Amino acid sequence: MISRILTTTCVMALTATAASADYTLHVIHINDLHSRIEPVSKYDSTCGAEDNAAGECFGGIARVITKINELREELAGENVIVLDSGDQYQGSLMYTTYKGDVEAEFAEQIGFDAMAVGNHEFDDGDEGLRKLADNVSFPIVSGNIDVSSSNILAGQVENHVVLEVGGEKIGIVSALAVDTVETSSPSDAVIFTDEVESLSSDVATLEGEGVNKIIALTHVGVTKDMKIAEEVAGLDAVVGGHSHTLFSNTEEGAMAYPTMVGSVPVVQAYAYSKYVGHLTIVFDDDGNVTSATGDTILLDASVAEDEAAVARVAELAGPIEEMKTRIVASSTAAIEGSRDVCRAMECPMGTLVADAMLDRVKDQGVQVAIQNGGGVRASIDAGEVTMGEVLTVLPFQNTLSTFETKGSVILAALENGVGQVEEGAGRFPQVAGMTFAFDAAAEAGSRVSDVMIGGEALDPEATYGVVTNNYVRNGGDGYKMFATDAVNPYDFGPDLADVLAEFMASEGDYTPYTDGRITVK
Repeated sequence: MISRILTTTCVMALTATAASADYTLHVIHINDLHSRIEPVSKYDSTCGAEDNAAGECFGGIARVITKINELREELAGENVIVLDSGDQYQGSLMYTTYKGDVEAEFAEQIGFDAMAVGNHEFDDGDEGLRKLADNVSFPIVSGNIDVSSSNILAGQVENHVVLEVGGEKIGIVSALAVDTVETSSPSDAVIFTDEVESLSSDVATLEGEGVNKIIALTHVGVTKDMKIAEEVAGLDAVVGGHSHTLFSNTEEGAMAYPTMVGSVPVVQAYAYSKYVGHLTIVFDDDGNVTSATGDTILLDASVAEDEAAVARVAELAGPIEEMKTRIVASSTAAIEGSRDVCRAMECPMGTLVADAMLDRVKDQGVQVAIQNGGGVRASIDAGEVTMGEVLTVLPFQNTLSTFETKGSVILAALENGVGQVEEGAGRFPQVAGMTFAFDAAAEAGSRVSDVMIGGEALDPEATYGVVTNNYVRNGGDGYKMFATDAVNPYDFGPDLADVLAEFMASEGDYTPYTDGRITVK
């Protein structure tokens, strides 16, 4: 497959001259908004008003609206469709507070021509997706989920749709990652089928109806998108999501926009409202792609925020400020979370966070949790605990990430974690489900010893289930081994702050502790 992927920077020309009947289609797209209704920082977390005024923020729904409207105006009279590849839900206090109402409101305002179902649309069960379907007028599409047996979703999700654009029929087919049953909460009535098989069937159906321009709007991740582009005959483009992959012709380390698999362009637009993608496809009279060009557009401070949207977001933010005062738990004593402790040794807050992470996913076969000490930003006083306090401890909107890896990789991760302890680096590993010792006086890279998991010595060749946060899993704080050596990674679990609040609530009056899981020699 790799040999067929031509990573041209912006253009793929299959014919020397354009036919007189060429048809040009502009595809404007976003994916994985993840409830970033307010502007985001460079770390993808909510950006404060002061920083936004200083021009240091990106995205936010007001900038998304501005940019899509600008593109529609620039392309007036041309053939334009606007698509969303799913995961509008989950990732900010806007979702926690309004449970999808806000995302649906702004999606309807944008007026997508079609939206794929993302796995997080099921985070509140079938009812969550039904709320989205009830509150938008455009079609929601996913061909590989059968919802006909769900009394909540039956008739709410389309297998595929046909859009009439400039006198031509544009077919939209879609698929959702089949592991959604593990990463979210669809009911047993939602039946999944293989993505490639489902898309192939839907493409064949559309071709049988005379549609010769077909786009796959997917929520399966970039690796599967490449497979789909290669194996599903009749596709003309894949507009994807789920893996939060940045395609760009200007940003270092990004995939080329578009990346070609044979004659099929594949694109995504990262996530979190930070980019809008613009793909231009030229078809000949037989519906063959003769050119595919475009790029993602960074929504930085140079993109003005839609004033009406800004006002509405401010109105919606009011109850969120009230939510921060909501009491979610209580503690019998102060929970130490200061940086000078949590970046040097086992600390009560690090123990609490790691315990909460592991508790949330232990039924998935996960054995160990690793949380970077630098991600723990505050202590909590004894007594009632508010959501605002939890958010102060964990302000980054990091999500749970799970994966499998060898014991040797875990050992390398621990060595990285204690490798700069003398500098107070944020990479220091707070853990659960395991114990280890380290000698700060030893040479970095050779400091860790006595690693135990589940009461047994670490086996370098054994495979273990690990939970961490998405920042660490993707190589943050020097944990590059998790980015390169993770097997079956999933980075888009629930927000870590929500996990902590729910764990503390389940404990009743929480009593902070340490238990010697990290020994300093």
